[in-house]
Amino acid sequence: MNQSTDIQGAAYHDFVQSQHNKDLLRLITCGSVDDGKSTLLGRILYDANSLFDDELARVAKDSITGGTQGGALDLALLVDGLAAEREQGITIDVAYRYFSTDQRKFIVADTPGHEQYTRNMVTGASTAELAVILIDAQQGMKQQTRRHSIITSLLGVRSVVVAVNKMDLVDFSQPQFNQIEQEFRAFARDLGFTEIACIPVCATDGDNVTQSSTRMSWYRGPNLLQHLETVQVAVSTDPQPFRFPVQWVNRPDQKFRGYCGTVASGDIRPGDEVMVLPSGKTSHVAKIVTMDKELERAGRDQAVTLTLTSDIDVSRGDMICKSTKPALVSDQLQAHIVWMSEQPMFPGRNYLLRTGNHSVEVSITDLKYKININDLTHEAAHVLALNDVGICNLFLSRPIAFDPYAENRKTGSFILIDRQTNATIGAGMIDFSLYRSQNLVWQKFDVTRQSRAALKGQTPKILWFTGLSGSGKSSIANAVEAELAATGKHTYLLDGDNIRHGLNKDLGFTEADRVENIRRIAEVARLMADAGLIVLVSFISPFAREREMAREITKDWAFYEIFVDTPLAVCEARDVKGLYAKARSGEIKNFTGI
Repeated sequence: MNQSTDIQGAAYHDFVQSQHNKDLLRLITCGSVDDGKSTLLGRILYDANSLFDDELARVAKDSITGGTQGGALDLALLVDGLAAEREQGITIDVAYRYFSTDQRKFIVADTPGHEQYTRNMVTGASTAELAVILIDAQQGMKQQTRRHSIITSLLGVRSVVVAVNKMDLVDFSQPQFNQIEQEFRAFARDLGFTEIACIPVCATDGDNVTQSSTRMSWYRGPNLLQHLETVQVAVSTDPQPFRFPVQWVNRPDQKFRGYCGTVASGDIRPGDEVMVLPSGKTSHVAKIVTMDKELERAGRDQAVTLTLTSDIDVSRGDMICKSTKPALVSDQLQAHIVWMSEQPMFPGRNYLLRTGNHSVEVSITDLKYKININDLTHEAAHVLALNDVGICNLFLSRPIAFDPYAENRKTGSFILIDRQTNATIGAGMIDFSLYRSQNLVWQKFDVTRQSRAALKGQTPKILWFTGLSGSGKSSIANAVEAELAATGKHTYLLDGDNIRHGLNKDLGFTEADRVENIRRIAEVARLMADAGLIVLVSFISPFAREREMAREITKDWAFYEIFVDTPLAVCEARDVKGLYAKARSGEIKNFTGI
């Protein structure tokens, strides 16, 4: 190796080391549609020389055929990678881009502004440390601007840059900029942001993006890139406790048992005492193993395998913590939920909750309120619609280990999944364990459900009759109960109309009330079966989701679903109660069959 090669090698090593020593800032661009998020990011990438020649050539070609700048270079096309995005001139998916300057490295998520793609914005904001919120100087703050600001705050982002874009369209007016800045600061007063910087920009021409603008001499602050290079993101000075969600139990042979996963927070060393949650069993770390070696320490974001000194029950989805500061465990939680589905959220329905590597069944027992995105007030609500943000109480089928989201974003977040379609329908941030969940336990009695059934000489069952009004389900259920009673069986018939005279008289016929109607009946049926009875239930219950909820609530007992399949025309011809006639005339809304 000659001297020239040595110098080149040393220079390369120094360059790699300098890049390694730079700190990394994760940020998100968000705001309403057409506020210029993609153009702003494209301008930064272009001016920072972070583009390859073939990228520029492609964008130049696409700008002529599908750009929005009259054939000139359309920088938004640099990050709008989907065909549909280029055709419509909008962002649909989250585009992640990396770039670097002499001062700092950046990973930026360009997120969509359309309401129907808010779920993608939530994804981008979940890992961000800073948010660049764009506002059109002509249009001012829009509803989606407010929604994105609230979601950004909920997801723990505390540093915000408000980029007032398209200043050229308002003749670079300082009063217009000042008005928007005042409006945003007033709105964000209660959002918990620790730093708000407002910068007037023109992304298309680059004013105040990477170079200070000569057309806005009245603005004396840093340009956007200067601010991003120097901003100190608020980070907690308290080290986070060790959290290790178990992803896989590695058992290649009888001599080795390891627990694989990625360290969510904190660090661990061999010899440290750990606790496995939710079981609460303790052990010590024997080894920290990777593919090719053993480690003396593992820290955040490292993928490792832990072995323990004792054989205790550890499964996928469990969380390993240091025993000195374990995570919380509960099956009842309060959480903020961002609803992402066009199908509304109804309290009482069952969903899947997934946090870390763990999935459990969950029911939203109470929607306490939803947040008005215009003024941040709390509004009473029975349902959450698409893009609504609500505060809910959750009941889980079994306890999970967690931290409040404000303390640990990785172990305090979750998604909700539709059990029928497997679609992600909500994202949540855990606030705290409900007090009652830590103090309520099942009271055991000497007379058990088995002994009650034995006293009656029968096996409790639940017979769930469903069908249209007038289908004959109540008549059939009545006849079945009569036959059972004639043979000495102990029964009870729960009929939809009869129940609404008492237990459910406070419920109407909205979809939310129908869900609660079925939930209450299922709970009563479960208690009656626990008493040893054969329970017959006669309810229209037209939705499969609610019947599945009832089946889940009463899962300790045999559950038989009986569909009385009577054609609508026959039911309407009978119309014993005159309900179909009222529904046809509009007197009854949401009547099943009509």
